[in-house]
Amino acid sequence: MAEPPATVPEISIVVPVFDEEGAAPALAREIAVAFAGRSFEIVFVDDASRDGTRAALKALAAEIPQLRVLAHARNSGQSRAIRTGVLAARAPIVVTLDGDGQNDPADGPALVDALTAGPRELALVGGERVKRQDSQAKKLASRIGNGVRKRLLRDTANDTGCGLKAFRREAFLRLPYFDHIHRYLPALMLREGYRVEFRPVNHRHRQTGQSKYTNLGRLMASLSDLYGVMWLQSRARLPGEVEEL
Repeated sequence: MAEPPATVPEISIVVPVFDEEGAAPALAREIAVAFAGRSFEIVFVDDASRDGTRAALKALAAEIPQLRVLAHARNSGQSRAIRTGVLAARAPIVVTLDGDGQNDPADGPALVDALTAGPRELALVGGERVKRQDSQAKKLASRIGNGVRKRLLRDTANDTGCGLKAFRREAFLRLPYFDHIHRYLPALMLREGYRVEFRPVNHRHRQTGQSKYTNLGRLMASLSDLYGVMWLQSRARLPGEVEEL
């Protein structure tokens, strides 16, 4: 792995990608434009893509000096790719985006500003997609899934499937890791005693590639995940303020 620049950035933008050769380069350029004028790095995590995603991103190194590219030896899923990126991130504030280009990077700075303007206990500001550019079947499945999850977990989130989020790296690393954790960040942040907020964000049509998920696949995974997160919530014991004597 190449050594990152010595200057510590203020924001790390983490993007998990898998077979997104068509979307990843344009997305990297958009991110660089959206965060221009700020201290940032861009961390793309290639989850063992089978196409030219990795080569396409490496070719951008000279054009975008803030870009870092990490690569998994084996495909491990979106949550693991996000965790890899967060572990490698050097900034205290992390922004995540999906790698398919449907999240609009232009919304990222506003989420960061809302996070940093809030109290210290505010650990996450998540995006809520408006005017979703998905099929009716996908939107219906998402609406049902979000409704069930919100009622059972009381996480106050209307759209945990939105990949665009800004959060404190320190808070994320306190959370218990499991596959698909990226859909349960609000609930797990609340479990640790943090606050979460949400802001409306843009949603765009997918221009290249195809979705890596199916409605059935999401349903099967979400059932066991819901029970697991409910169990974690039931076992949480917060100490309140911690005082050094």
